[in-house]
Amino acid sequence: MEAAAGGSRRRPTLLCPKKSLVSPPTPSLRWLLGSPRFLPALTVAAALRSLSLPDDASSPDLQREAEEIRGLLVRGFDIVGAVHVGSADAGGALELARAVRERLYGERASHGMVGGCVELGSGEIRFVVSEGDGVEAVEVTEVVWEDDPGRLLWEKGCLLRCELPLKLPLYVPSDDTSGIEARFYSLIESTASKLRDPHVSYLIEGPRTTPGESHYSIILHGNDLNSVPHLSRNGSTEEYDANIVSCSKFFPAKRSLSLTRENADAIQITILSNQSFNSSKASTPAVEYFPAPALASLRAINLKLDILCYTSVDFPVAAAVSELVIPGLADQLSIMKKAIVSELTTQQPQLSPYHFVPPGLLIPVTTIYDTRYGEIEEKQSSSLLRDVHREIPSSGVSGGIISLIDGSYEYYHYLHDGIDDNGWGCAYRSLQTIMSWYRLQQYSSINVPSHREIQQVLVEIGDKDPSFIGSREWIGAIELSFVLDKLLGVSCKVINVRSGDELPEKCRELAIHFETQGTPVMIGGGVLAYTLLGVDYNEASGDCAFLILDPHYTGADDLKKIVNGGWCGWKKSIDSKGRSFFLKDKFYNLLLPQRPNMV
Repeated sequence: MEAAAGGSRRRPTLLCPKKSLVSPPTPSLRWLLGSPRFLPALTVAAALRSLSLPDDASSPDLQREAEEIRGLLVRGFDIVGAVHVGSADAGGALELARAVRERLYGERASHGMVGGCVELGSGEIRFVVSEGDGVEAVEVTEVVWEDDPGRLLWEKGCLLRCELPLKLPLYVPSDDTSGIEARFYSLIESTASKLRDPHVSYLIEGPRTTPGESHYSIILHGNDLNSVPHLSRNGSTEEYDANIVSCSKFFPAKRSLSLTRENADAIQITILSNQSFNSSKASTPAVEYFPAPALASLRAINLKLDILCYTSVDFPVAAAVSELVIPGLADQLSIMKKAIVSELTTQQPQLSPYHFVPPGLLIPVTTIYDTRYGEIEEKQSSSLLRDVHREIPSSGVSGGIISLIDGSYEYYHYLHDGIDDNGWGCAYRSLQTIMSWYRLQQYSSINVPSHREIQQVLVEIGDKDPSFIGSREWIGAIELSFVLDKLLGVSCKVINVRSGDELPEKCRELAIHFETQGTPVMIGGGVLAYTLLGVDYNEASGDCAFLILDPHYTGADDLKKIVNGGWCGWKKSIDSKGRSFFLKDKFYNLLLPQRPNMV
């Protein structure tokens, strides 16, 4: 391709597909990720959607964005720009990228940055670039869309992975827990600082591509890392002695250049502790006794650290450990510290990091899950209200035929299981109720998924960006169908209705569904979602009522309060005062899941 005006240095190279920047065509912001240290300048490897930019906002919550990106981003990758969909201000997107990057690392970026804007109608993208902090952004007329992005990423790049289980002792005075947070913070900071101690060793091993295959390995000590000189920002190794071991030493001459799983071709790093390392003379083992000033209890803080880092194969492995792995471990400790501190005096979260490469993304991302959620929901399932519709009065439809779900379900609603989803989680709750039906009918043994697990499924199948995990974004009928298909192999039928006035026209079809399939139905309109449990329909007169289970309830699981408050009950198409439960100007989607044996 011809160089753009101003020279090829100003021409950005995009490894991510164009659709990741422009789809869906709604106002949004995408953070552009690259690796200025190990990839050519102005190279964009991936795009992540902003978490906190509503359609009517001009800028996101930058601090929140930085915190979310910190947990997702693999060390070695960095923010290199932003694209604003539905805006004409590419320079403004670039400045947002600079600002969020400064909050992420505490300093402004010295590397080049890319800004872009997308016109909603045509999907046309306009780019500007700045080659450094303080350098004026200039518009570019040409960009390179890389035909073989995997080659550029992995021919000269590789991953390092380090897993570190920790069991930290936290001593708390029995009669005073007021200082527990300060002690916990001090414990975490002390643990992070010890990663460079002389007695800490790092076993570096190359990946095994086949069982039984030998691999190159070395051991580095804390003193080795402290003597590593500060490396230049472009990762150049020309100034170093040829005897310094680079990452390429750990790989065979020919290796796969495609990333097909989270830890593909990853150099493995194991942290060891050698308390007798470099002891000046032999000595007899001794025990020191330090009496506590007051009665204290011991709380064991169990942590599982697991990080990935990206680097050039020519980069010295000691420098990679010192400048990528150790800071990455310290970052993950800090993230877990914030998640744990609020529950120090109760049940400790069981945090576990996971790495995955979502479809459409070339680089891995990391997400930390609290693995208690599945267990908590399983334990609570026996206390959930079941079949609350059995206590409701009649619908008031004269001469109607009632068609109901076939089987039991559990009632999931706002604020259940300690998750504050008021205002955004109604469709998640409807999905959980539907999932509970399949479980209680013995069609599945899968636990009812949490909000985060639902989001993870949507990310794994490529429907959502990784930044969707942990967000408060709504989902609808299509997303529910994707999750049911992925988790249960269940197919779904989706019926679109242009307005609430047309819903009664679907009563006959819904009655047939309940008679033949018997599954709960999700009905969504705008930002609201409900669970439909049945219909009462008089085909001759057209009079009908819908049995609605409302997930917007926020109270305690009090059956009488739920029924009397109308949170589960019949909603007529037109009541005695001429009012309709469903709005005339709303577009509705009906999701009709099928029985597994009907698929």
